[in-house]
This record gives sequence, structure tokens and C-alpha cells, in this order.
Amino acid sequence: MRTMKTVFALLAATAILASCDNKSTKNKDGEVKDSTALADSVGAIAVSPLAHAKDFPGATLKVASITSEKLGTDSAKITVKYDVQNFKLTEQTEHSHHMANSHDGQHIHFILDNKPYVALYKPEHTFTVPVNSEHYLLSFLSRSFHESIKTADASKLLKFKIGADAKLTEEPTPKEPSLFYSRPKGDYKGEETNVLLLDFFISNTTLSADGNKVKADINGQEFILDQWTPYEILNLPKGEATVKLTLIDKDGNAITGDNVSVERKVNLLEK
Repeated sequence: MRTMKTVFALLAATAILASCDNKSTKNKDGEVKDSTALADSVGAIAVSPLAHAKDFPGATLKVASITSEKLGTDSAKITVKYDVQNFKLTEQTEHSHHMANSHDGQHIHFILDNKPYVALYKPEHTFTVPVNSEHYLLSFLSRSFHESIKTADASKLLKFKIGADAKLTEEPTPKEPSLFYSRPKGDYKGEETNVLLLDFFISNTTLSADGNKVKADINGQEFILDQWTPYEILNLPKGEATVKLTLIDKDGNAITGDNVSVERKVNLLEK
């Protein structure tokens, strides 16, 4: 028998799905293929698409400069500075979602080599990398509750090399399909554990019912996502959770490349 809590959660999520149905992608037969419908089993993890929150028309993020200097014999200090237009860093985003929100407001997600992002509340960042290394840097504007702004103008993907002398050389802009992990991330406490944002950033590809998709494996439960939209994760049990995202083709085969599959562990704490 379902508990009342589970029933309410399922009803709420079903309502959200219904509200987003007009944006669902369909195949040539008119079938909605996004496999995020809620499971019937009590307590099963559920993933459902969300409508995008507040839009930011004209929001742009550009890399104003990226420079390097040598540190010791084996490292380089990299400084990147951004130009942000029509978007206010540190401002709170209007939203009705009940999920983790940054008290410091809107920010830039700085993702180096598909590792966990650094939230930037000022338009610059300094970091260290080894000499003789190659890197991907994705940056994008983020709402205060960490939902990415999914436009080309609000993001920038760079590939660069660091030579033996710590000299930075920008490589041609990557053209291959890529998937970058954003949320969920880190520790969640109290009410934050009820609903988790699942958000990712794709580059050089689209998602569709008859094309590429994202496979989300959450604690061993699989979901196939064919929309580039934010999602919510419901019914995730307390404790450590594993989330793995993989870019797949229309036949379900994993796409090969440098940034196509990422796994993270997050923690859901009682308080």
C-alpha cells in the first residue's frame, strides 16, 4: 500500500509532467519518448522534466581574457576573466521550485575537465593546472538555484593546452558532441533532500525522441532523457547516491569522445 507521502509526491510530480507536456519531444509517430514517467512501485526514484524558470533575454557570457604564468617548475596559474551582460551576478532568481538555492545568488558555473563546478559570484577566477597538459573549460550563467541558462550566448566552451614553459595556447573550438555534468552536487540537508535538481549542459548536439539522448543512471535505476531541460529527482533515499549521465545515440549506444559520460556521488543528510 502506498503511503500518503508517496501518493502526494507522485501526484505533484504528475501535475508537473502534465504542465510540461506541451514541450515534450515526440517521435515521427507522435509518441512522447522521454522515459521519465513516474514508476508505479512505492518509493521508486522518479525523474520528471521541469519548465524552465525565469528567462534572461539577451544574457551573454564571454571570456574577456585567459592568461597563464608559471608556478615553480611543474605548474601554471591560469586567470580567466569574463564579460557578463544582461545578467546580474549575486541577484536572487525568482522561482517557485522547492530545491537547493544559493544564498549568494546568481553565478557562473565554472567546469574544468568535467569535474565538479566552481560557483563564481565575480566575473573572474584563478586556478592551477600542471604544465604539459590539455584542458576543456565550460562556463555558463546559472540561476541562483543552479539551473543553467541553456543558450549559446550565455555559455562558452574552450579547449586549451599548457606547454612546458606554462604558455597557454587555445585550441580550435571543440566540434564533437559533448555532455557536461552540473547538478546534483555535494551535500543536501533537511528539506533540500525532497527534490533535487538534475541539470546538465550539452554542446554540439541536440536531444530528441529520434536522435541523441542522455541516459541517467541514479542508484542503478535508469532514465532516458530526450529533452534538454531541467529535471527534478524525487524519492531519492537518504545517504550516498550515485548519478551517472551518458550521452547516447538514437540506438542507445554510448557516444565516444572526451566529454560524454560523467559520474558523481552526492549525499542526502537528515539535517
